[in-house]
Amino acid sequence: MVKAVWQRLRTSVGWCKTQLPQVSTSLRQKSNTSIRQSTKSANQSKGLYAVSRHTPFNQTQIAILLTVLLLTAILGQRFYNQPALSAGTVAADTFIAPYNATLPDLVTTAENRQAARSGSLIVLQIDQERTNAILEEAKSILSQGSILRQQAGNIPYLPPAQLSSRTQRYLRQAPAQDWEDLWALAQMPTLTSTVLQQGTNGSLQIRLNSLGANQRIALNELLRLRERTPSISMATVRSQIDGNRQKYADAKPELQQLITRDGVQPLDYRLFDLSDNDWKAIQAASRLVLDRMLAQGIHEGMPASLWQQAIDSQLQETLKLDVPPGINRDEFSDQETIAKDITAKLLSSVLRPNLIEDQEQTRLRAEQAENEVKTVTVSVEQGDAIVRKGETITQGDFVLLDHFNLTQRRLNWFGFTGFGALVSMGVGALLWIDHWQKGSLRQRDHILVLCLIVSVAGLMALKIPGLGLPAVGLLLGSFYGYILATVTIALLVVLLPVGGSVSVLPLFAAACAALVGAWIAPRLRSREEFALLGGVVGLTQGVIHLVLTLMFNSVSATVWYTIIRDSALFGVYGIAWSIVALGVSPYLESVFDLVTPIRLAELSNPNRPLLKRLAADAPGTFQHTMFVANLAEAAARTLGHNVELVRAGTLYHDIGKMHDPLGFIENQMGGPNKHDLINDPWVSSDIIKKHVTEGVVMARKHRLPKAIQAFIPEHQGAMLISYFYYQAQEIAKQNPEMKVLEEDFRYDGPIPQSPETGIVMLADSCEAALRSLHKEACAEEAYAMVNKILRARWKDKQLVDSSLTRKDMDVIANVFVQVWQQFNHKRIAYPKGALAAK
Repeated sequence: MVKAVWQRLRTSVGWCKTQLPQVSTSLRQKSNTSIRQSTKSANQSKGLYAVSRHTPFNQTQIAILLTVLLLTAILGQRFYNQPALSAGTVAADTFIAPYNATLPDLVTTAENRQAARSGSLIVLQIDQERTNAILEEAKSILSQGSILRQQAGNIPYLPPAQLSSRTQRYLRQAPAQDWEDLWALAQMPTLTSTVLQQGTNGSLQIRLNSLGANQRIALNELLRLRERTPSISMATVRSQIDGNRQKYADAKPELQQLITRDGVQPLDYRLFDLSDNDWKAIQAASRLVLDRMLAQGIHEGMPASLWQQAIDSQLQETLKLDVPPGINRDEFSDQETIAKDITAKLLSSVLRPNLIEDQEQTRLRAEQAENEVKTVTVSVEQGDAIVRKGETITQGDFVLLDHFNLTQRRLNWFGFTGFGALVSMGVGALLWIDHWQKGSLRQRDHILVLCLIVSVAGLMALKIPGLGLPAVGLLLGSFYGYILATVTIALLVVLLPVGGSVSVLPLFAAACAALVGAWIAPRLRSREEFALLGGVVGLTQGVIHLVLTLMFNSVSATVWYTIIRDSALFGVYGIAWSIVALGVSPYLESVFDLVTPIRLAELSNPNRPLLKRLAADAPGTFQHTMFVANLAEAAARTLGHNVELVRAGTLYHDIGKMHDPLGFIENQMGGPNKHDLINDPWVSSDIIKKHVTEGVVMARKHRLPKAIQAFIPEHQGAMLISYFYYQAQEIAKQNPEMKVLEEDFRYDGPIPQSPETGIVMLADSCEAALRSLHKEACAEEAYAMVNKILRARWKDKQLVDSSLTRKDMDVIANVFVQVWQQFNHKRIAYPKGALAAK
């Protein structure tokens, strides 16, 4: 029985030897057919920078015409039922009321209510905190004034019988030289009070004539004091005067340093000339006047002159000085004037507005004033003229005319046609921008832009606040960049007020917020940043709405809270629209096959299911992919191409190898080479090429963007699988009847259609060569090898459609070598003992 089994086995082996070439040829044909079908569809979508297949010229014209008609029909809402007559125009005929009617005039009523709200009075209240602060400051100043008066010394510091209070005040504040001159004259034996009164001759009289009034009075009193006082007592008087002068001189600088919170000096040096009774009267009057004026309240807009009048009026009643005995009326009048001046200066320096708006009461009063405005009605009796020929139609006339269907509402063909021309210009501007950007928009992109514009028009018809412009700006900026988003927003700002009833200020605020979002959105790399941007957009919308409202509307203080509330609410609308944009963006990216930086960053996450499976099923390929990604990313960054797209595309370019990991040497981990066991270059070539078709199938199954799918076939292009091609040629030499076709050993393409896929092709080709270099290899050796590979790809015309230039090849070669050096840096050789210790 064993012999029979052995015989059958030998027969099977012989059959395999004779039939293997036929089986290989059949497999190659089937595989090539599958690859061509797969790469055909890949060739139709050439990635992010590709243009969709061109439609015939007449179809393009029809599409543009339909777009213009659709936008005109949706945006031009005001032209459908537009009245021929309107308020402010002149009636071309006399219109008679067909029956009695009484109608509300809502427009005039709204205007009257707004005027009532704006014109209502502000309700004020005492700010107790400010009031207490003013009283505390005044109390502190009075207290410091009392301390400084004690430091300066009281008046009189000599008995009034010796020198009058007036003379004592003068002597302590007189300049040092004047005091010395007066004292010298008072000590002259030849000079007496009689001589001073009657006069004398010579130089002495000249000196006397040069004295002022106060000096003559003081000198006269000193002379009388000398005449009735011994010389020893005069020395004591001199000492007392000098001592008081020194106190006064020391206290005066401290008085100058006494200032209020507003930087005003509340007291002056005349404070020291007051008697204790006068100072007490000033303190009492100051407190009483402050209490009265603060209780009545001081408004922010009250002129300073009115403050001063109120203070003077209060002081006339409250500041009463006692006439001291032995003082004449003129001297007392001077003292009274000084006291009033000091008190008035003190009060005016500490008084500040202490009335603030009572916002709640102000709001209630404004609402009450608004509610008190009754609805305006217009009436007419049957047969009466609503408006006569040649008269100007008022708002009330328009209400009546419109009620009787006399405003001649109809489709405004002229306006509608003009608006269609304006829309055509806008569509033309968008198409020109697309052409200027080298036709980067596909047909589905045009549809998306159109849908967003139509959605804004729908929101305008529904009178939704903000019209969704922030969402449009964020989405278009994220999908297509700042330029296209800016042009679209600008066109909407022009078209919406012309075609519909839109408030200009809210529209402009929403447009500014949309432009801010469109400008920042292309720089975002995560949904979290997108959410934070929504807050910035909302804040921008609210602030600009507030600024524009204040600039173009006369706002009274009574409606401040309304303005701020409306602006804050408008800012919340901006945040809400940003949330809408954040919510719908993933769905739009999927439906319209868009690749944004955020989506590319998400696809590059190693925890994505497909990448985790690649790392588990084909670990060698995953390591190869990571190194290729580092090479390609560095080159793309240096050349200024889309780094995020290169990174994501590289990570998925070899996912097709998961269909047969052991068919690729990086996954064999030193085990037997599967292709050595097959020993058929045609079959091996089909296995190698199949990782492209299988990769495209996997990418479609996992719904990867077409821009990412393009990396799978384009990174191999139409390159020759040289190893098996030369192996097939060696076999053919031994069998002259066998033909080796080069196309059986070439990938089916397409060749790279963008610089990004071209860079990945070069990085993929150089990765294995760089890894094969020994550790002691220098940069020159690495550069020579890389340059040789790049030159081969260039000569093989694999890069003719990639937009890469020959100059770029030199840059790419240098970048690849730099990255290789970073990964191939030398490490310190640890001694064996150190390794054991570790």
